[in-house]
Amino acid sequence: MESLTSLPFNPKEPTILHIDLNSCFATVEQQANPKLRGKPIAVAAYTTPSGCIIAPSIEAKKLGIKVGMRVKDGKMIYPNLIILPPDPWKYRSIHLLFRNLFNQYTDRVYPKSIDEFVLDIEGFPCQKKGIEEVAKEIKTRIKQEIGEWLTVSVGIGPNRFLAKTAASLHKPDGLDRIDSKNFLDIYAKLYLMDLCGIKTQNTARLNRMGIYTVVDFYKTPVWKLKAAFESINGYYWYVRLHGWEIDDVEFARHSFGNSYALPNTLTTPEELAPLVMKLVEKTGIRMRRAGYWAKGVHLVIVYRDLTFWHRGKTLPDFVFDSRDIYKKAFHLLLHSPYRKPVRELAVSCFNLQESQYAQISLLEDTVRKERLVEAVDRINEKFGDFVITPGRMLGTDDIIIDRVSFENIRELEDKVLAS
Repeated sequence: MESLTSLPFNPKEPTILHIDLNSCFATVEQQANPKLRGKPIAVAAYTTPSGCIIAPSIEAKKLGIKVGMRVKDGKMIYPNLIILPPDPWKYRSIHLLFRNLFNQYTDRVYPKSIDEFVLDIEGFPCQKKGIEEVAKEIKTRIKQEIGEWLTVSVGIGPNRFLAKTAASLHKPDGLDRIDSKNFLDIYAKLYLMDLCGIKTQNTARLNRMGIYTVVDFYKTPVWKLKAAFESINGYYWYVRLHGWEIDDVEFARHSFGNSYALPNTLTTPEELAPLVMKLVEKTGIRMRRAGYWAKGVHLVIVYRDLTFWHRGKTLPDFVFDSRDIYKKAFHLLLHSPYRKPVRELAVSCFNLQESQYAQISLLEDTVRKERLVEAVDRINEKFGDFVITPGRMLGTDDIIIDRVSFENIRELEDKVLAS
C-alpha cells in the first residue's frame, strides 16, 4: 500500500458482498403467513398502545411508519396497521438458513446482525462467475429455497464499509456496486449522514474542518481527519473511503449477558428473583455452549423513572454453574439501595476464560459439578431449553418473553458453535 499522503482508491476488483434482509422481522412474518403479504404490518416489542415498533414492513415504511414509533402513533398514521408480537424462533431459523446458503459460496461468512451478512468470495470457485452473477444467484436462491416473499439488498465493494454503503443505495431488493470506476459519482450523490457511523456529532466535527460533502470527506488528507476526530478514527475513515479494508478485525468475546424489559411492575428482590434466575440460566447456557467460564458477575437495573443502578463483582474462582452465578447476581440485587418499579434487568458474566484453561477451585468437587451441569445442558439441548429448570423459575414464561436483537448475534453464534 502506498503512503497515506497519496493513497489511491483501491483498484482491486471487488470481492466483498454485504447482504441485508429487508424489513427483517416483518418480512419473515409475512413469509410465514401469506395473509399478511402486501399489508402494512409491524412487529412491536409489546402490542399494547405504548409498545415500541421494532420492525415495520416495507408497506408500513412507505406510509411513514418507522422503527421506534409507539404502536398508538403508528395506528394514528394508519388505523388498520397490523401489530404482531416478536417470534424469535422464526427469525433465528431464517438467519441460520441464510448462513447455510452463504456457506456454499465461501467459508468467509461474517454475520453482522441477525439480518446482515458480509461474504468475501476472493479465491473461491464462485468468483469465476463474476461477483454480480453471484449476487443475482444468491437473491434467486433465497426466494426459491428459503422464502418467496423474502428480499435482500446486496452491496458489492472492495471493502466491508463500501459494500454496506452500496447495499443501502436502493432498498428494498437492491443490487449495487461501488468500485474504483464509479466511487466518485456515488459519493457525489450521498450526504455525510448517509454514511454508516456518521451522525450529527461527527457531521458537526467535519463541518468545523470545512468538510461538507462526502467528496470533501474523501479528498481531505489524513492529518486533517485525525484533527477532526481527535483520534485514530480519522485514519480509519481515510482508509475506508479510499476502498481499503480496515474493518475486518474480529474482537475476542469479553462477556455473556441477557437483558429483558419488564411489562409488569415488579419492585422487591423477592419479586425480581425468579426473573434474575431465568436471565442467569440463559446466560449460563450460552456461556457454557461457547466453552467459557467466568470470574465476574454484573447486574444492571433500570427503573421506570429512567434512573438506573448497577454493580459488578469480581470473583476469586471461576464459575460456570448457573446456580453459582445466580447466588452472586442475587447478592448484587440485595445491595441495590432502591425499591422502585423496575423497567429492565440485565445480567452478564465477564472476566472470561476458555473452560479448558480455567483454574478450578481446590475447595469443592468441581469435576462432579461440571458433569452434572453438562448432563442437564445436554438434556435441555436435546428437548429444548428449560426442559429442566430451577423451581425458582416456575411461572416466569409470561413475564420474561423470548427476544432476539437485530445487532447482537452472539446467541446465534453460540448455537452454531454448539451444533
